[in-house]
Amino acid sequence: MRKILTILIATLIALPAGGASLIHDTETEKLLYDLVSPIATAADIPDGRLKIHIVNDDDFNAFVMGGEDVYVFTGLLTQIKTPDALQAVIAHELGHTLGGHVAQMSARMSAEMKRSMLIQALGIGLMVAGGNPSLGAGVLAGSSGVAQQSMLAFSRDEERIADNMGVDLMIRAGQNPNGFITVFEQMNELSGAMESKINPNRVNHPLTTERLNNVREYLERIAPDYKPNDELFTQRVGAYELVRAKLVGYLDSQSRVLELYPYSDKSDAALYARAIANMRGGNLDGARMGTQTLVSRNPENPYFYELLGDIEYQFGHYDDSVKFYEQALSLTNDTPQIQTALALVLTERKKPNDIARAISLCKHALLTEPAPLTYWVLARAYGDDDRGRSDWAMAEYYHMLGQSDNAIKYATAARKKLKKSDAEYIKSGDIIKK
Repeated sequence: MRKILTILIATLIALPAGGASLIHDTETEKLLYDLVSPIATAADIPDGRLKIHIVNDDDFNAFVMGGEDVYVFTGLLTQIKTPDALQAVIAHELGHTLGGHVAQMSARMSAEMKRSMLIQALGIGLMVAGGNPSLGAGVLAGSSGVAQQSMLAFSRDEERIADNMGVDLMIRAGQNPNGFITVFEQMNELSGAMESKINPNRVNHPLTTERLNNVREYLERIAPDYKPNDELFTQRVGAYELVRAKLVGYLDSQSRVLELYPYSDKSDAALYARAIANMRGGNLDGARMGTQTLVSRNPENPYFYELLGDIEYQFGHYDDSVKFYEQALSLTNDTPQIQTALALVLTERKKPNDIARAISLCKHALLTEPAPLTYWVLARAYGDDDRGRSDWAMAEYYHMLGQSDNAIKYATAARKKLKKSDAEYIKSGDIIKK
């Protein structure tokens, strides 16, 4: 049986200059939606319209395009201290949108970003080198990032308005506007020494100390007696710490992981980061031991079972991997990423009904969230037994990656084998026409 390679390092995909790499991870996205949704509602963004994208870049940054697409950098997620501070950053960016500061530039940026960004996965990795996919249970962390220069530069007045509108959004949403204080204090720690050498009268953009003072004055003036709804505060902080640890475990070096989460730290977040780092480094026994401890402490956390599924897959223990992925799915609602991971293992195990189930899982995942990896696994599941549909799935895979020549090649091959009445025949024709 052909062994699928484990991918532990950065992708080798060549992207256009200034292109960005997007990370797709269910646990991280769920937390971000939980944090951002109340603010989006306060900003009158209709339910279901907000989309969150995680940018694999070390910058301490986030931005909003079109009022509904929120881009959050991994550098912000791993460095910012509290979920309230993260909410403040997003509220500020939405403040720019509501203030009309970025409407024209946002549309232009959106077109460029959508052309150059590529969705990738944590948990099950995808690497494309020379057009041939290799799949595995490690992380794929794209190395190409957003260009380092600032995308948007606003005047003092625009920044002050966006900060004030962000505070208003936080209050309207029942959140803690002191997150603005936290994030500006942290930004001041990061850049204060450099900014102290800048003449504030010679730059258009306000310095961090100026913004910090402005926000403090605004909060004192409009909300001296305001009390946020902090019913979920403890739960949020715990979930946020786990997500930060997960990203550090997947994206940072092992030495950096141990610097941030030394062995003396027995917290869930530390165990999580070290388990992931161990898995990436090939210490599967250590990874399994740490993750089993997490499961024993948190038997209702689906993402710890997902990690065990990844680890057992790398061991080649397919039965155990299937068991843990199934447990993860039982604790979540229609999670395409975990469905795809389980389908991949089933295509390796190939017990009776495994292939049929893998096809069903992929189809279900694609209905919820189309992704290149899912199409690749679906093509693998169809295999030589259904060459026409396998070729169609590969055409969809390359189409999502933006590789039109390969997409057309496979779509053409699919149409030679499929019946004209087959849905995949029609879909293949659509790819050729595009």
